[in-house]
Amino acid sequence: MPGICNKGLLRKETMRILGIDYGDSRIGLALSDPFGWTAQGIDTLSCKNGLENAVKEIVRIVSENKVEKIVIGLPKNMNGTLGPRGEKTQAFAEKIAQRTGIEVVAWDERLTTVAANRTMHEMGTKTSKKKGLVDRIAAVYILQGYLDSIK
Repeated sequence: MPGICNKGLLRKETMRILGIDYGDSRIGLALSDPFGWTAQGIDTLSCKNGLENAVKEIVRIVSENKVEKIVIGLPKNMNGTLGPRGEKTQAFAEKIAQRTGIEVVAWDERLTTVAANRTMHEMGTKTSKKKGLVDRIAAVYILQGYLDSIK
């Protein structure tokens, strides 16, 4: 149906966006579909072997998926201020921006981990499998919130 594209119902340009839930132990990752409508969890990276390995993996994912923008969850206090965790996240975001050469957007991630834990509880996920999954689901919430805001 050629008329659908001409009426603007589908975006002509595609853009992949990577969502990141950054933590000291693990980094959850989510990727948008090519049209930027939905977020899907893709991986949870471990920081046990050093942050540099995780950064290299993010750079690889950005390259392989032709990611054009990165959204990283910025942890804020409930009053909107930044604490030590937020400052660490900003430093990590700057490092990712330098290594990839693409824009990194900080997105308020307040309560995303709470929502991710609630989702896993509703799914009946076993406690032993929660650690890696919660970060990936949190990355999905971060990225989907951003995608919904730009529509």
